[in-house]
Amino acid sequence: MIGALRRGLSLLAGDSQADRAVPPTGFTANLTVFTAGAMAFLAVFALALSLAAGRLADRWGEELARTSTLRISAPAEQMAAQTAAAIRLLETTPGVAAARALTADEQRDLLEPWFGPGLPIESLPVPQLIEIIEVDDGFDPTGLRARLQAEVPGAVLDDHTRWREPLIEAAGRLRFLGGVCIVLIALATAAMISLAAQAALSANAQVIRVLRLVGARDAYIARAFVRRFTLRALTGAAVGTVAGMVAILLLPRADVAGGFLTGLGFQGWAWLLPFVIPPLAAVVAFAATRSAALRCLKEQS
Repeated sequence: MIGALRRGLSLLAGDSQADRAVPPTGFTANLTVFTAGAMAFLAVFALALSLAAGRLADRWGEELARTSTLRISAPAEQMAAQTAAAIRLLETTPGVAAARALTADEQRDLLEPWFGPGLPIESLPVPQLIEIIEVDDGFDPTGLRARLQAEVPGAVLDDHTRWREPLIEAAGRLRFLGGVCIVLIALATAAMISLAAQAALSANAQVIRVLRLVGARDAYIARAFVRRFTLRALTGAAVGTVAGMVAILLLPRADVAGGFLTGLGFQGWAWLLPFVIPPLAAVVAFAATRSAALRCLKEQS
């Protein structure tokens, strides 16, 4: 532990002689800072997408799991009687907390996205819908369907299973894709920083030869490159992370955006997670630069 701390402090302190082998500005410096910043910006959104998908899956699962729908199709003269019989049956069913028939206005609102406003629902043979609110443990759908078939033949129970499972699966896949995006961003960052380090090593081949002539070892020279590129990546990632968090804050609020944008972002303690991105970018840069530097120095020897 103490040894790792000392190595970290020595990396931050650097060495003025070895640092001369690394160009302080130029194409490689700008490329490293820009790459780290851009990838950190994208990582913030990938992280927000992953967290939002998880919350979405939980919300969909909870909301659909607590409700069911009963649809009654019957002749107009029998509709009221079958609706009343179904509600009486549901009120005596274990696991059902409440049941109520939707009003004509509520059913019209449900059909409006497909048929437009002003639908004359009273003159159409539209089934009567009954909303069922379940207790935490729920009810036995098989037993309820058997009772309904015997007492209310025109009733069809929909426990939302066919809707709930695909939605939860889709949200789970979005969460998985968010994690995959973060991994790909890390790999792309490592690749770009490796290329920048190799370009810097090639451009300073003459300075490296002079350092070797005065007794510098490859590990000593590589440490200078690792330090400089790690700090550049840390700086760029910090700027990109802050920019990404500001962009998340500027997204429309949940009550304005609606739909999928509802909850897209960070909530509560999750706002601390983006601050992990700059240190991770520095670790990726450290590993990528060290590997590229030692390999390139070995080829130049």
